Amino acid sequence: MSRDAEEMTNIDLFTPVRLGTLALPNRVIMAPLTRNRAAMPGNVPQAMNAAYYAQRASAGLIISEATQVAPQGIGYPATPGLHSEEQVQGWRAVVDAVHARGGLMFAQLWYCGRISHPDLLPDSQQPVSASAVRPAGDAVTFEGLKPFVEPRALRTDELPGIVDQYRHAARCAREAGFDGVEVHSANGYLLDQFLRDGTNRRDDRYGGSRENRTRLLMEVLLAVLEIWEPARVGVRISPENSFNDIRDADPQATFNFVARALSGKGLGYLHVVEGDMTGGASSVDYRQLRGHFDGHYMANCGYDKARAQAAIAGGAADMVSFGQLFIANPDLVQRFQADAGLNAPDPETFYGGDEQGYTDYPTLAR
Repeated sequence: MSRDAEEMTNIDLFTPVRLGTLALPNRVIMAPLTRNRAAMPGNVPQAMNAAYYAQRASAGLIISEATQVAPQGIGYPATPGLHSEEQVQGWRAVVDAVHARGGLMFAQLWYCGRISHPDLLPDSQQPVSASAVRPAGDAVTFEGLKPFVEPRALRTDELPGIVDQYRHAARCAREAGFDGVEVHSANGYLLDQFLRDGTNRRDDRYGGSRENRTRLLMEVLLAVLEIWEPARVGVRISPENSFNDIRDADPQATFNFVARALSGKGLGYLHVVEGDMTGGASSVDYRQLRGHFDGHYMANCGYDKARAQAAIAGGAADMVSFGQLFIANPDLVQRFQADAGLNAPDPETFYGGDEQGYTDYPTLAR
């Protein structure tokens, strides 16, 4: 499977792991976390973003907040992009701050698709998706919540342009100094909208069969691999997460297929949201899914230290990513190592705002 022979005994969260030539000091990964604190206009990372990520540089790997690959990919206010020179320079300051603390950082590449609103898009464009299936719920705009609109189904001849946008963003990530990239194909956003049959009702070569529904993800991945060596590329999926009003009739079969399709390419990892973030019952056998992928498996979704240690010791995961725990505990690795108490996260400050609830959580040292 994905582990070297010397890693097979006595491994835990604090055992180093290699992604090709990249040496991660531990397996405590900072999950991608949308915080809506990019400078506007321009969706540009700013100084407080650099301070925030640098505080968390002891993670084995930081995966950036979801970062749109093009202006058309925006889905929320004040989220950063990775397609303009100004954004590249903003991210360079962030990555430099992380590297100065000895950390490693991947950029997560994102396209929201139907989870957007004309108020957020250039020229008040209609959001796009695999098919014209309107999501239930409301979009978050600068003027507050507004009902989602019906998206426009992307034409077949438009899809190479979407792939080009990912290619360009992958190149921008290199220019910004990131150590790698993660392709965001989870949580109801554009690539996930193509993967799942609840949102993909196409009758061209991007719809119908699982092979066809996986096609756009694979084309995006191959474009990214033109820019990055495989071990510095990860992919995130969420087989049964219903967040953003998305579903699949047979998530086990669909995502077993996706895991097999992603194998044989030497990827750094497969990052899996295990279960439903909205609290629904789980029906997917993630051990089985893991068996279909030939690389490192990164688990995510509500893990604490004990559960993460058990997953790694038992071979259910190679790495575990943590979200809210890293929001509230910049020194999460050190707290885990010392079995120290944890700060409680403040949900009121998760999205938007200033340094409060962002860079002011206390560490063990203060």
